[in-house]
Amino acid sequence: MIFGSLHFTTAQRKIIKVYPKNGTIVTKFHKSKIIVHHQINFHFADGVWYRHQGNKFMVCAAPVGVQVRHLPRGNKVVKLDNGRKVYKYRGVWYKKTERGYQIVDV
Repeated sequence: MIFGSLHFTTAQRKIIKVYPKNGTIVTKFHKSKIIVHHQINFHFADGVWYRHQGNKFMVCAAPVGVQVRHLPRGNKVVKLDNGRKVYKYRGVWYKKTERGYQIVDV
């Protein structure tokens, strides 16, 4: 009787998050913060911005000027040519303020 050898391989687990594109309609999302900007309710969940679309929600662009307390995990620090430090996450730019971070155009 011939015994084959058993090979155990350690597969790497890589988690890839897929974020919805602007304009995508969703029915629910996980733990959002409601932020009112220019009398419009925005929902901010896991770095994605949403607006009401009937009884559902539409993924939208981040509203420039909005303040958030904390940046999403995975943000990158970027130093601009003028020496200013800003933070980038999923194409949204933030600058540090006294009360948190403000969405800005760069």
